[in-house]
Amino acid sequence: MEARKVAVIGLGYVGLPLAVHLARHYPVIGLDIDARRVEELRRGHDRTREIDRGRLCDTTMTFTSELEDIRGSDIYIITVPTPVDESNQPDLGAVRGASRMVGSVLRKGAIVVYESTVYPGVTEEIAGPEIEAASGMKCGVDFFLGYSPERINPGDREHTVDRITKVVSGQTPEVTKILGEMYGSMTSGGVFLARDIRTAEAAKVIENAQRDINIAFINEVATIFQKMGLSIYDVLEAAGTKWNFLRFTPGLVGGHCIGVDPFYLAHAATKIGHHPEIILAGRRINDNMGGYVAECIARELAKKGKGAGARVLMLGLTFKENVPDLRNSHVIDIVRGLKGRGFEIEVHDAFADHEEARNIFGIDLLPSLDGAKGYDCVVGAVPHETYLAFSSDKFSSLLKDGGLVADVKGMWRNVALPGNLLRWQL
Repeated sequence: MEARKVAVIGLGYVGLPLAVHLARHYPVIGLDIDARRVEELRRGHDRTREIDRGRLCDTTMTFTSELEDIRGSDIYIITVPTPVDESNQPDLGAVRGASRMVGSVLRKGAIVVYESTVYPGVTEEIAGPEIEAASGMKCGVDFFLGYSPERINPGDREHTVDRITKVVSGQTPEVTKILGEMYGSMTSGGVFLARDIRTAEAAKVIENAQRDINIAFINEVATIFQKMGLSIYDVLEAAGTKWNFLRFTPGLVGGHCIGVDPFYLAHAATKIGHHPEIILAGRRINDNMGGYVAECIARELAKKGKGAGARVLMLGLTFKENVPDLRNSHVIDIVRGLKGRGFEIEVHDAFADHEEARNIFGIDLLPSLDGAKGYDCVVGAVPHETYLAFSSDKFSSLLKDGGLVADVKGMWRNVALPGNLLRWQL
């Protein structure tokens, strides 16, 4: 196997783990335009908590924020974000920008691989021309494209990039072979060689759209059963005894993939004249879930005569448990829904970065729960391990007499609350 020089562009949740594992087999340089991020990584600190200090300090890869440092690489892997804009349309600004950056330092014969989630056609019809414009070279002649969709699940210590199957496709059979060897060297899960780049792009975009639709179904039936006085968790427990029942749970759908990728698929469908009904219906249900939860909590508090001015402690702000990732978190919808009704909201998160919470949401997180008390309501929004450990005594210390425990994720179902406290759960 040739010791090809690899450059990974974007050192976030996707790029960093990939670069660290590839560096066990190839000379790797990681580029991130955030100089602060690069300095943290050089010191052995990963704020995403995906790579521990020991592995960061031991890696042979190098970190840089200087574009010139990646000049002359053989393979460039682009792992930049692909969000949506305020109208839920694909925002390919980062992909375009990274493509132009790479194009400016590209040498002939190099391969540019995209891991960012896109809709079919983006790699060849949008990214390729951007590289051509910046490099003055011809795509498919002077340089080549590839696509290998990321499958990172933040906080998941089982399905890591070195254990999962990597879908791989190149612009030519030779490029596909090279990429298959590279990715195959660092994962025990093997590689799947997709028919072509567009097929690989399509496979990725439906992976998360499928999950989104399934969660939307559970969220919808959760609201139905709520009105019937039934707990969705009790219902799922019973239904889950059937061998082929799909085990999805209700909640807020956020993060960098599931809450975004369906819009990319919907955009692609609309471009060819097809209106994607199920995909967009699922998005509407999931996007409205935070507002629905806020409405339910407000209604429960109103039953006890508590309205504007009541104090609410929100536990959790990240998009999922045990990760610091705040991207596209819909906990903020609950916060805003309650604030809009006049409630006084304080937020604590055991994992989130305080500066990021302030920059993204304008929220000053509580530094700790030491001395926290006198709340009318405690909302369990994210099942961080810290909150899962709460006991009956902990709720008694946090809440006033007659206070409400609002359990969004069913994490305290088996905690026996004192008789003077109320319970609401999704």
